[in-house]
Amino acid sequence: MRAIQQTEFGGPEVLQLVDVPTPEPADGEVLIKVTTAGLNFADTHAREDSYLAKQTLPLIPGSEVVGVREDTGQRVVALCGTGGYAEYATAPESLTFPVADGVDDATALAMVIQGLTAWHLHATCARVRPGESVVVVSGAGGTGSLAIQLGRAFGAGRVIATASTPEKRELCLELGADAAVDAHPEGLGERLVEANLGERVDVVLEMAGGKVFEECLTALAPFGRMVAYGIASREQNELRTGALMRRSHAVVGFWLNHTLDRPAMVDEALHGLFEKVRSGELKPLRGASYPLEEARQAQIDLGGRRTTGKVVLRVAD
Repeated sequence: MRAIQQTEFGGPEVLQLVDVPTPEPADGEVLIKVTTAGLNFADTHAREDSYLAKQTLPLIPGSEVVGVREDTGQRVVALCGTGGYAEYATAPESLTFPVADGVDDATALAMVIQGLTAWHLHATCARVRPGESVVVVSGAGGTGSLAIQLGRAFGAGRVIATASTPEKRELCLELGADAAVDAHPEGLGERLVEANLGERVDVVLEMAGGKVFEECLTALAPFGRMVAYGIASREQNELRTGALMRRSHAVVGFWLNHTLDRPAMVDEALHGLFEKVRSGELKPLRGASYPLEEARQAQIDLGGRRTTGKVVLRVAD
């Protein structure tokens, strides 16, 4: 089968199109003939072996796929961990879900890693209360665009997005944000307070790290919650307990992997997400679509913040 594989860690150049044997499912796994694979920012970390989970070589990237189960012929979306950038992938049966008629591949993929993340950022980590203000960092991205739309469903009173270009900020407003500000770190905290009508904000959903993280903390109100779910800048932050106490701040980390062995957390959230898609309340933002052989360029564009919404690889055109 055709697959994108890397035999060393490094930049996008390590991603190579190769022919490899079709994987064999282990006990409790299913084999899926892949039609579309999802791309996530975490894939760029995995390529460098700089993510939370250590990677092993050789590596076929890709943690989510849509395709057809070889044993039943059912169309499914699955969380496969690794191996998604390929014509066939294996996935735990417990993390393989039917895709309803009328739901396209990109929408189904948007609901798993990014949809589940956006859901749990609001519901599990920030525990947004009615009327609270919520900042969504990188609101035009795959997770951010869903987090903006889910804000109202979880009771947010005012949703503020950050984005790097005027076009992306306009998109955030179209998605339902009440305000959208320049994402540049310098002066970001002041812009967030201004966008919240002069008041500090209650919740920040943050995935950049570094200076952006620090600036967002300055904008956080007493009893405010910062949820960190990414380090796109590759710049880690350190916290001092005294600083947290002085403002009664909470900083919460989130990694979706910790929900995957808790079926209720996945099943309930996915059910809610697909219900909102069917009702039209949630409209996943489709991003760029690349053929499998252009996985290298897809990661370059994703890492360079040149994409919006859900980015996918077409495996079976």
